Amino acid sequence: MCALVFIGTNGETYFNTVSLVSCVQNFPKSRGPVVGILKGFAGLSGAILTQTYAIFHSPESANLIFMVAVGPALVAIGVMFFIRPVAGHRQVRPSDGMSFTSVYGVCLLLAAYLMGVMLIEDLVTLSPIVITIFTVVMFVILLTPFFIPVSLTLSSEATTYAEQEALLPPSEKEEPARTEPDGNEVIFSEVEDEKSEGEDLLPASERQKRIAQLQAKLLQAAAEGAVRVKRRKGPRRGEDFTLGQALIKADFWLIFSSHLLGSGTGLTVIDNLGQMSQSLGYDNTHIFVSLISIWNFLGRVGGGYLSEIVVRDFAYPRPIAMTIAQVLMIFGHVFIGMGWPGAMYIGTLITGLGYGAHWAIVPATASELFGLKKFGALYNFITLSTPMGSLVFSGLIASSIYDSEAEKQARNHLTQFQSSSSFWFTRLYTEGPHKCEGAICFFLTCMIMGGFCAIAAILSLILVHRTKGVYHNLYGKSRTSTLS
Repeated sequence: MCALVFIGTNGETYFNTVSLVSCVQNFPKSRGPVVGILKGFAGLSGAILTQTYAIFHSPESANLIFMVAVGPALVAIGVMFFIRPVAGHRQVRPSDGMSFTSVYGVCLLLAAYLMGVMLIEDLVTLSPIVITIFTVVMFVILLTPFFIPVSLTLSSEATTYAEQEALLPPSEKEEPARTEPDGNEVIFSEVEDEKSEGEDLLPASERQKRIAQLQAKLLQAAAEGAVRVKRRKGPRRGEDFTLGQALIKADFWLIFSSHLLGSGTGLTVIDNLGQMSQSLGYDNTHIFVSLISIWNFLGRVGGGYLSEIVVRDFAYPRPIAMTIAQVLMIFGHVFIGMGWPGAMYIGTLITGLGYGAHWAIVPATASELFGLKKFGALYNFITLSTPMGSLVFSGLIASSIYDSEAEKQARNHLTQFQSSSSFWFTRLYTEGPHKCEGAICFFLTCMIMGGFCAIAAILSLILVHRTKGVYHNLYGKSRTSTLS
């Protein structure tokens, strides 16, 4: 079993990396929606498989295991003949906005449908035929997005090469192949690095004029021997980094640490959701597992969509969306920790949204700051932060506090029954597994995780401050040309 789990989880990483890297490289102008949709369906997979399992019934669980084992491999083999790298003007189409909006609509419809179906199944006993019909409708909705690329492929002949070329700005149409920078390019790079943050807020024409003046002065001084132009070592933010180059950058570790604290606390809630709901007196714990899967999905889709609005419409750093998600998670942890009536539903909603948003925002941010060339290695290194956070918060903090509270309650019960109970009952009660009841079981854990989410939000704000100039250079020019 250990070997099978090891192979299976590593296989999931391959699926994740291949799909994410391929789509981000093919749609570099729509990174937020692409990552949000892909990670969103990954987050919704728990609810989809739960609904699929309902039509197999418990005695036939071997069929479900066989489907999970063989199905993904067949899908990968099937699509490998169709997915190809897309370059140049074909990366941007007039229909991209409408296409992503359509997929977003299908995502929301699927999430709402699954939530309604699960609530009905939880409240009413349904016949196997009705459950099968619900599952078939779910698969119809799930397959609807496939009609979008098919329709675009059939109508692609109507779009001429000239119309596609018109989508590109002149700088990208005439962009030559990259070569080694000459002396002038090095000087321009140094000027870009040394300019003040205030110049990034100037209009594009004025900013370029000032940079050109400084460049001319440096050229003249270098010709006279007054200054020596020093070539910059390594790429700048926004260019292509290798993993080794990124590991020595403070921005990379800010992303890593913020993701560790934010997603680590969210995964801790998901891992301990059964014990949390049982300690608060809920019998049907599976409903919370399905609900947080849906909120996780909506957080991933919404995080990608809203963060794209932030960078496209306002040219503001994408990590500000991660800050908002981490602030929301603080309230989610507080709701779960306080144990108020019905607070478990609200807590799982907020925590699921915030946790899911991390998986849409962080990959897009990493690709913008450190490039797409080595994005697979960078992304997978950052994802190491999630199991590390889960190990600390769930394996050490949550389990230790839960066991401590359970032992306290066991001692209190033992003191009450010791005088009237027999020796064998006392021994059985002492040696059996202890369960904790009440909000006290996870109160301290949730407060600690809320505090770490606050630290994560502060780290994200520091990253926002450090990358304002980068995002202005990446998106400010296109926004200025759009407004003009």
